[in-house]
Amino acid sequence: MPIRQTKDIESLYTAVSGYDLVIVPDAAFASAINRRLDRPHFGTFATTPRRLAAGRREQAEDRVAFLEVIEQTDHDWKAVAYAIGNALQCWEHQGRLDAILDYDAYVDETTQEVVEIMQNLRTTSKQLTEHTIDDDQSVAVVGYEQLTNLERSILPEAFDRVDLFTDEAFDYPDFHVFKSATDIVTALLDTISADNAEHVAVVLDSGSQYSSLIESALEAADIPFYGGPGFIDDPHHRAFIRLLRVGFRGSETTISDVQPLLTQMDIDVPINDHQKRLETVNSPDIEWLQAFCSSIGEQTFADALDTYTSETGIELTLFEEELQTLGLDGELVTTESVDRLAYYLQTYEVPVDRDNKGVLLADAKSSAYVDRSVVFHLGMGQDWTHSAPQRPWVDTETQFERYIGNFQRLLQSGDQQYYLVQDTAGGEAITPCLYFGDLLDDDFERFSDLESVEHRRRPRSSGVGFDHHPLDVESETIETVSQSSLNSYVNSPRDYLFGKLLDSPEQERFVEGNLFHDFAEFYVNHPDVIADVDITELVDVMLGEAKAFISSADEALRRRKYRIGLELIMDYLDDYGPESDDFLTATSGWGDNFFVEYFDKPVDSPLTERWFEDHSLGVNGEIDLVKATDHLLDYKSTSKKRTSQIVKRAAIDPPADTPNFQAALYLTYYRTIQPEEPLEFTFFHFLEPMDDVITGDANLDDALTTVSYYPFTFDEYVSSRDAYEVLLDGYNDCQETFDDLSYPAYSDIMDQLTFPETTDRNELRASEFAEEFTTAVDVGTSEDVDAEKGADQAIRELNGVRRRTFFGEDLDAFESFVDERLEELNDRRAGGERFPVEGLTGEPNYRRIDNRDLLLEGKSDD
Repeated sequence: MPIRQTKDIESLYTAVSGYDLVIVPDAAFASAINRRLDRPHFGTFATTPRRLAAGRREQAEDRVAFLEVIEQTDHDWKAVAYAIGNALQCWEHQGRLDAILDYDAYVDETTQEVVEIMQNLRTTSKQLTEHTIDDDQSVAVVGYEQLTNLERSILPEAFDRVDLFTDEAFDYPDFHVFKSATDIVTALLDTISADNAEHVAVVLDSGSQYSSLIESALEAADIPFYGGPGFIDDPHHRAFIRLLRVGFRGSETTISDVQPLLTQMDIDVPINDHQKRLETVNSPDIEWLQAFCSSIGEQTFADALDTYTSETGIELTLFEEELQTLGLDGELVTTESVDRLAYYLQTYEVPVDRDNKGVLLADAKSSAYVDRSVVFHLGMGQDWTHSAPQRPWVDTETQFERYIGNFQRLLQSGDQQYYLVQDTAGGEAITPCLYFGDLLDDDFERFSDLESVEHRRRPRSSGVGFDHHPLDVESETIETVSQSSLNSYVNSPRDYLFGKLLDSPEQERFVEGNLFHDFAEFYVNHPDVIADVDITELVDVMLGEAKAFISSADEALRRRKYRIGLELIMDYLDDYGPESDDFLTATSGWGDNFFVEYFDKPVDSPLTERWFEDHSLGVNGEIDLVKATDHLLDYKSTSKKRTSQIVKRAAIDPPADTPNFQAALYLTYYRTIQPEEPLEFTFFHFLEPMDDVITGDANLDDALTTVSYYPFTFDEYVSSRDAYEVLLDGYNDCQETFDDLSYPAYSDIMDQLTFPETTDRNELRASEFAEEFTTAVDVGTSEDVDAEKGADQAIRELNGVRRRTFFGEDLDAFESFVDERLEELNDRRAGGERFPVEGLTGEPNYRRIDNRDLLLEGKSDD
């Protein structure tokens, strides 16, 4: 069926103006008719059944009943609310309060007591049940179908019905499709001002993102509005509830957990402490909070509210009154009582005085008519659809007709209607409100399938926003980049930028990692000092440093972890540590070391924590250990990676999904120190064998991953004796084939061929090189070997070496890659272009993002 055209308010008034009383389905509609009265009228003219029975100041009867029941009984609050909701709904649809008792599945002791208590309450529903309209009055009912059975019970035997709709179809306006909710709000603010606010209404789902966006935008623009935030939306009311919950979170509560509360209370804790446990942070500003949490079980709600008031200077008079109403003010604060309070505030709307001026914000599922000249309908997605009550006393078909009737009326509210919608959100299509499927003949899946106008982002014209002040300064040129900065920049330049602009909190993994690194450096310098110390003492001091991040429940596990980590580091350095430092110049005095301060001994070995900064290469870093003239080592507390993974993550064309350039960057620098020499870089994942240590099967080799660098090209390598030896140590057919072939013959073959650039196994096998190589090997070997299979295995072996090794051309390309990134980075810093969200391969790997909340969905230029 099409959207039926509603009768305009003027024609409806004309149709009912001669009656003594006009009954309508909703209050806003009644007010609109009453405003058009053109003659004196004694008493009520247009009204709803509930207002007629209860008077204009109608109270929320569900809350009234709830407060009465919890005062008279000890039933669980959720059970009480559930029973009241069922009783009132059944009363609405069946016309009598005790009708709920006819449905055995919904009757229990709580329900029976609720019905008994409500029989004596002057609720609106009871007043409806008892009220009758004088038969001597002429009565018109507008929209009879929209009234429930309880509302119809008030009607006299004789009354006239006036239909809300005409026989014509409503020619609805085009949908205005925007890219984002922010764009919709921007468009609204370009239209609404303080001068025209009284003529504008905005219809939206009050639980959607539009609600908070619109409220904050109107407030920022000094445009009055009403119908928005309620009692529980008051930021201080929410903060007080959060304070009560914080008191029961226990010793693992971190500053980050309470940061929203601290922000609301205008308390600033250094960001470095945000990941630390609340009870360990030494700050005068939060001593009251630490004391509050430690004594929460001894305080009443009134005491807690006094604490909040004294710390903020904000008097929460309404909250105090509500605690008294609930009988909680003198009750001790417990987790159960806080849950009850929070449930109550989420379930019932506590009445507040509103200044009914400005833009009207109307909830799409609570409104059927809005009497404003201009009405904006926002979103209009599935969240506009009512959830049909699945109760046996509800005629679902009739109720659906009420819903769809109200929806049609809402769509036509106002002299001018504007439908502002999104087609997609978060990459997913937005499904229009399900009522459209019953009302429109068109086939559609999204709003753009209907008559619509697409809007692209445009700059705000209202002048509201951040001021821009050009600064007469030149940007500082970045001359070198570390491996971590390069990883971040390649993944997402925008995330890299925020990482440089914003401070980050000290984190547990960094504190622990630094302690292990400091120990390893100190042990290389002073093994004799450590030999005289009980390892338990070392574990104790490490726990002391990390205690801000560790709960008492985790202490035993941490002790084991620290002990095993320290022992494995010592075992490795004892067995495989550097034998000499004669080949290096001293670089002592750089950086801090916890164990230097603890033992009061300097670390002056040039082998450890060696800082480098090479402006010609554009790189900087810190080498954990120079193991030998040709071998670097880095300590890792993370899980072990395969050599092929390390090389793959250092790829540049294109970069990997999880870029990690540490090995490539360090080897690129170190080959300038040891030119024309093969080099090795080892990652020592010293916690990797922890489980094996516990079972007694630990092997240090299982914790090591070493990647090699050769100062020549891969093409030069494949014809070398080293490559040939790899084949002799390969698969069986490979060994037999190339042992039979001999190295001179193998070298001659490789000198005439070029190994393909691809590393894909299938592409290699299908290449011209593979064909020529197999033919040449077959010719040069006896019939006793399977040359074809041996050649195929050889190609796999050589390709495996390439995938596990850096060659000269790889690091040459990496040098150029770094130059390009630095040039690009400095151009962006100078204002050449924005730092995009997307990295070199498109969408960033969000698991590697540090500032996720600051990166908007979609393309960076939106």
